[in-house]
Amino acid sequence: MLSIYALLSAIAGLAAAIPTASNQGRATELEARQDRRCGIEFNRSCPEGQCCSSGGWCGVEYAHCRAPICQIDFGPACDANIRPEGPDTKDIARPKVGNVPYGKGVYTCNTNGVVALTFDDGPWENTEYLLDLLAQYDAKATFFVVGRNMGKGAMNDPSTPWPALIRRMIDEGHQIGSHTWSHQKLTEITAAQFQNQMIFNEIALADLLGYFPTYMRPPHSMSDATTDAWLADLGYHVTYFDLNTLGYENDDATLIQNSKDIWDRRVEPLDPASASVLHIEHDPLYQTVHNLTEYVLQSLVRNDFRSVPVGECLGDPRENWYRKV
Repeated sequence: MLSIYALLSAIAGLAAAIPTASNQGRATELEARQDRRCGIEFNRSCPEGQCCSSGGWCGVEYAHCRAPICQIDFGPACDANIRPEGPDTKDIARPKVGNVPYGKGVYTCNTNGVVALTFDDGPWENTEYLLDLLAQYDAKATFFVVGRNMGKGAMNDPSTPWPALIRRMIDEGHQIGSHTWSHQKLTEITAAQFQNQMIFNEIALADLLGYFPTYMRPPHSMSDATTDAWLADLGYHVTYFDLNTLGYENDDATLIQNSKDIWDRRVEPLDPASASVLHIEHDPLYQTVHNLTEYVLQSLVRNDFRSVPVGECLGDPRENWYRKV
């Protein structure tokens, strides 16, 4: 005869083997969570209409979809993968006119007495204030715009502030260049993804303006022989810089003086009769726009430099800066 202890043990084992609603629910929840994992770590894509976050989760929220960190190979609905509304530009003729090289890095101006102020990554919340400031000093700049980054929506979406800012840039004499559709590193994406990065940005700008730029700056200033050749095929001038004040490292009221010091060391000793500067900043950075830029503009006035678009600093006629659709 079984002892009472053996009998109780057998009953407990039998109970553990019988599925319950509770442990069945936990298993279903675990399976569901595993189904939501995605990305390079899991070698799994999300369903259509979903994005793959940088942490490897499928979803449709800002944290999942925003560019450039959404995993575009695994999230069909990542912002980077969404074509904007507007006319297709891929079959537009792309003659290479003028003396500025195509598909090769441009680092310096060739006109003395000028500074080409350039701003990457916008339009953004600070851009309107920046345009006001430039107008106050009668300064012209170049904006290398990103079509859909940081969860801001497409720059040609009429429900956003961006179309008005893009048009204002043109109306006030500034130059617009491309900084790609969603700020992906060009050297780390496929040829098809590269085409999307350039063509989608063209589509959005052509939708707003009726034309798109021939000047671009690679995200993170990263391009190699392969991507340079692709850019040459599309008829782009690859624009870099010879002065970087590192505003992205100093975006704090206690640090922005570091950027001012970099500017002073480079610009204050220059003679405008024999010097020029091609300068980079980023308009989403608060301290760059609200603190550093006016300091820079005052320096230009004090030292008799003119602030001009990149095309002008390179001696390129304005009609060469864009391609009509």
